[in-house]
Amino acid sequence: MPVATTSFLIFAASQVGTPGPANMVLLGTGARYGFRAALPFVAGVILGKQLIIWPLGFGLLQLAEQAPTAFAVLKYASAAYICWLAWKIANLRLSNQGAGESVPGFWAGLVVHPLNPKAWAMIIAGFTGFVAAGTSVLSATLTIALVLLTCQLVLHPIWTFAGDRIARVVAGRPAEKYLMWTLAGLTVASVLFVLFGGGTHQ
Repeated sequence: MPVATTSFLIFAASQVGTPGPANMVLLGTGARYGFRAALPFVAGVILGKQLIIWPLGFGLLQLAEQAPTAFAVLKYASAAYICWLAWKIANLRLSNQGAGESVPGFWAGLVVHPLNPKAWAMIIAGFTGFVAAGTSVLSATLTIALVLLTCQLVLHPIWTFAGDRIARVVAGRPAEKYLMWTLAGLTVASVLFVLFGGGTHQ
């Protein structure tokens, strides 16, 4: 297949579903303002990733043809970043945040992913690890975009809705440490899946 869609779906779900800058913001927003009030913010976060995927997808696939070595460097650099982020996840501790004065809206959510290095690394890993050589730019970018959009539509609202409940249940308890290490392990496993056989090899 031009794009290893099933493998990328597994990778994307593990990345979108694990703690990171965007999910921590969603967790805190849901805890502070409630699920319904946070929905415009959630919509902005979901659509914001599309602002990265399309220009990055077109540029990266052209780079693959013109400079394959640079493309390989991007692949391993993004994987290294995600592994480093996994270490941060393992040591992260959940906590409820204090209530803010106003509920962040759609436009506030729209800028979350463009400023989120995990999102950039995830998308780069998707294009470099799961797209076969010779795949059309439009086909590859559309597939990556739709898979990530699907994962976000399911998982981002879950983080928002359940954020305060997760924090109340595990914050400050022994279970919190094991939860975060499990999520970190899933993140590292997804990176190894890309580098050593999970994606499309050229």
